[in-house]
Amino acid sequence: MPVPQLTNCRHDRRKRALITLAGEIGLESAPLLRAALARCLSDGIRIVDVDLTPVTFCDGGGLNAFLHTEQRTIEAGGIQRLHDPPTSVERIIELTGCGFPLPGLPLRHLTPSLGDVPAPAAPGLPHRSVPPAPVLSGDAR
Repeated sequence: MPVPQLTNCRHDRRKRALITLAGEIGLESAPLLRAALARCLSDGIRIVDVDLTPVTFCDGGGLNAFLHTEQRTIEAGGIQRLHDPPTSVERIIELTGCGFPLPGLPLRHLTPSLGDVPAPAAPGLPHRSVPPAPVLSGDAR
């Protein structure tokens, strides 16, 4: 069986990064996701916005990777926010009741802040701590 493809593209601005993920996020591709987000922290990034618009699939392994990286980001004094998740990601978050923060702010409002102008304050973005969760499995297609 072929390994699901997941690509990521990262754009930095000072201590903020926008990571766009494309493809499938599952048990096989979760290590790539964890490594990409861990690199942000090791590079001094403390605000990580993750664009999920091009994600076609996410299972419990992908959700577990997000929960893991969320916890590491909090421990480093930062925040991680998921934007524009596909229905499958919203559904798995809803079904598991993990309480992962999904801001309602459309991602297009964040893009200019990655240029040369100062980043605007993002109004009303709730952020809450997510307790570590056990490894999840399943399929939310």
